[in-house]
Amino acid sequence: MSQRNNSREFEYTWDDFDTLRHISNTHSGILVPDDKFDMFYSRLSKRVRMLGLKNFKEYCQYLSDEPGLEFTDFINSITTNLTAFFRENHHFEYLKDTVIPDVIKQKKSQKLMKVWSAGCSTGEEPYSLAITLKESLPIGWDIKILATDLDTNVLQTAANGVYNNDRVTGLSDEHLKSWFKKGTGINANKVKVKNELQQLITFKQLNLMKEWPISGVFDVIFCRNVLIYFDKQTKENLANRYSQHLRNRAHLFIGHSESLHQLDTDFELLGNTIYRKK
Repeated sequence: MSQRNNSREFEYTWDDFDTLRHISNTHSGILVPDDKFDMFYSRLSKRVRMLGLKNFKEYCQYLSDEPGLEFTDFINSITTNLTAFFRENHHFEYLKDTVIPDVIKQKKSQKLMKVWSAGCSTGEEPYSLAITLKESLPIGWDIKILATDLDTNVLQTAANGVYNNDRVTGLSDEHLKSWFKKGTGINANKVKVKNELQQLITFKQLNLMKEWPISGVFDVIFCRNVLIYFDKQTKENLANRYSQHLRNRAHLFIGHSESLHQLDTDFELLGNTIYRKK
């Protein structure tokens, strides 16, 4: 199946699209439906232009020949990163009201809470987790948050912890005052996360389809709006890998449009997209 649009800067066919989405699926597990045809062109034409290539066929060849050079930019271009501070707030309320009190009981001698934000995007989720834990755990507890994503660009934004004012409009005045510094001068329309939160989080690139160089187990894993990209078998495999990195009776939070229903896992559903390891 071939399709050309004479108004496009570069020749782009369905064969090109099929090649590109096959590469995406093979390396990242991400399923790309037909309706992403135009999105792939708009996102990747910048790479074709920057590399000085004539068309998408040449880009497909380049990506195949030089995956080590180009794959990160390819994935960064086609992944979508939509997030916000305290997005799906019921998860953070449940974390505060139910999960943290349980962890305090279970680990009162260890005084350590470990959380993984898988698919952390530009950092709003792990910083929201850090705020919740800092405000809810007793003084003296150690907090370790691992935040991972496939996209290196969003990871850099997350690690910097600098956001435009419009990204924090949903936060309370109390949260803004406690956990953010206002920018001045040329940064007057920005805020920066305070070091007290940043030092709790380790940001790392991770491809969920590859090996996970992660040791120990977590008390909570947030993997929200990630499973939606995968087929049923991949979702099941991923959920079971998460289970291996959770202590018994620990919690997994997934996105509002996701479910582990009809998957063979050792998680039980507790509430709205909130699961617990059996």
